[in-house]
Amino acid sequence: MDELAIVGAASAAAIGLGYYMTSGGEGKIEPLVDPLKQTKKLPDGSRISRYIKDGVLLKYLFDDATTLYEVLSRVDNVAVAFRELGLPTGEDTFIGIYSRNRVEWVITELATYSYSNVIVPLYDTLGPDASAFIINQTGMKIVVCEMNAKAIGLLQQREHCPSLSIIVVMDIPSQELRTVARHAGIKVISFSELEDIGKNAQIRPDHVKPTPETLATICYTSGTTGTPKGVMLTHANVIADATTVIYCQTTFIDVTDVMISFLPLAHMLERVFETICYMVGARVGFYRGDIRLLPEDIKVMSEVNKSFLKKTLFNVALAYKEREMKNFVVRNNSFFDQIVFKKIREGVVNETDCLFYSYVIFQGMGGNVKLMITGSAPLENNVLTFVRAAMGCVVIEGYGQTECVAAATVSMEGDSIPGHVGMPCPCVAIKLVDVPELGYFAKDDAGEVCVRGHTIFKGYYKNEEQTREVLDSEGWLHTGDIGRWTKEGCLKIVDRKKHIFKLAQGEYVAPEKIESIYTRCKFVAQSFVYGESFKSCLIAIVVPDVEVLVPEMESIGIKGTMEELCVRDDVKDIYLECEPFSVENGLLTPTLKSKRPKLQARYEKELATMYSNLN
Repeated sequence: MDELAIVGAASAAAIGLGYYMTSGGEGKIEPLVDPLKQTKKLPDGSRISRYIKDGVLLKYLFDDATTLYEVLSRVDNVAVAFRELGLPTGEDTFIGIYSRNRVEWVITELATYSYSNVIVPLYDTLGPDASAFIINQTGMKIVVCEMNAKAIGLLQQREHCPSLSIIVVMDIPSQELRTVARHAGIKVISFSELEDIGKNAQIRPDHVKPTPETLATICYTSGTTGTPKGVMLTHANVIADATTVIYCQTTFIDVTDVMISFLPLAHMLERVFETICYMVGARVGFYRGDIRLLPEDIKVMSEVNKSFLKKTLFNVALAYKEREMKNFVVRNNSFFDQIVFKKIREGVVNETDCLFYSYVIFQGMGGNVKLMITGSAPLENNVLTFVRAAMGCVVIEGYGQTECVAAATVSMEGDSIPGHVGMPCPCVAIKLVDVPELGYFAKDDAGEVCVRGHTIFKGYYKNEEQTREVLDSEGWLHTGDIGRWTKEGCLKIVDRKKHIFKLAQGEYVAPEKIESIYTRCKFVAQSFVYGESFKSCLIAIVVPDVEVLVPEMESIGIKGTMEELCVRDDVKDIYLECEPFSVENGLLTPTLKSKRPKLQARYEKELATMYSNLN
């Protein structure tokens, strides 16, 4: 199950979750929900996978596949081991996990739920201080880590984490780790030792099954300023979101399908789609998780061959497929599919014949791709159109936040119009609320996106003040995103209420924080940092401080007026503006805050030119 080479990868817009492939090979697989059908009994009473032949697991199930029976046995052992280590049952006990996607992640999660405990993921981008904050806020006693380096990193925060007493390492604990842990007063055990503790336990308490309203997980958002916020989600929240996604789709996921686990399991979107797989009996494989091995997992297509004939053929084929999709036809057996796109789907296009301009697309998938789902950050329209045409499968976009589990909207399978994030999911209601300071009004089908329904979180853990800021008395989650209804009734995300946005990597950026840092430079009077969700970097409009810049330039032999000096802009990712932002020119509010939409409109041409130069 673990260590499968991934057959897909993320585009710059963070495609990365839920790539489903139909299995090839020998016959239909029985549903995983019946462990007895997955295994056969040996004379000694033990069970092995019934898909083993001559001691080798059949190839179409992969060499390292694990049956549900085997997984649940390991889950039970780990759950019992947690009891043996002194962890109480119930939702007041928090179990941390700090790992890439792998089978032990899922085993730990399911073991946590077996006695109604709460799983709390940690991840690298939080940083050591935030990780220490999370451990302290939850009173976490145990963290399950993937590797020695991550465990040592936690031990370095030991003095700030008095509650932490046990670290479980999925890899073999190194001598260095054991030495550091001993000095820190922390018990370190391997994951295999943890399983043995449960397997050899004399007492196996009955499971404490969670109710729908039992807390399932706390997902800490990294945020942009201050300490992270812990999003409390119940089992009902997660199941509601998973069920509604299944309900929305006609390309059903079933026992013959495989999902490639790529998006980190610390993100709810990945966990929702893995939950769907477990609900219907599909299988999950995990990519290797090492960026250095991605060239083996992903083959990135290079530029189109300059042959006029090939380029013309490609453009004609793409236009033909686009017309088909506008008529709600999704297929992979047309004339152009056979002569152009089939090679892309089957991964047999060589570097000189590639039909893709600098986009990331998946290769080596055997032509079995059934469904692709993208979220986190938007896809450019031409990328989405190309992927739909080239792959000949359903590609849907969704929108949501951790505070509403994952998906609040999802595009319908027959909808080929790009540029929106779909219709509201059946489990939620969505309304748009006036944001007069930005010029958005509900009467114009625009405003802040507010969501209410069964997927809405309970609140931020131990943070009632910030909970009240986003969750009103009527149960509406105020997302901070500005949306607009299309004429077809779909939602389009057009802005942010607060000046926070995502770049193409899916990471939030707080431009005002960056601007405050840049203005500490004595040469900078004002700055306007800008980014687009389709771009991977930031650019800026900078107003130099005339009283500092002019004398400094003269001291090194460069003379001129402010206007002349600003023309000497040799750096291609900033634009030097000689006119300050002011209330009079409409770029500042009366309280001297930047009017970001006005700045964006004022410098639209300059911003576009900078991105063009960067490209």
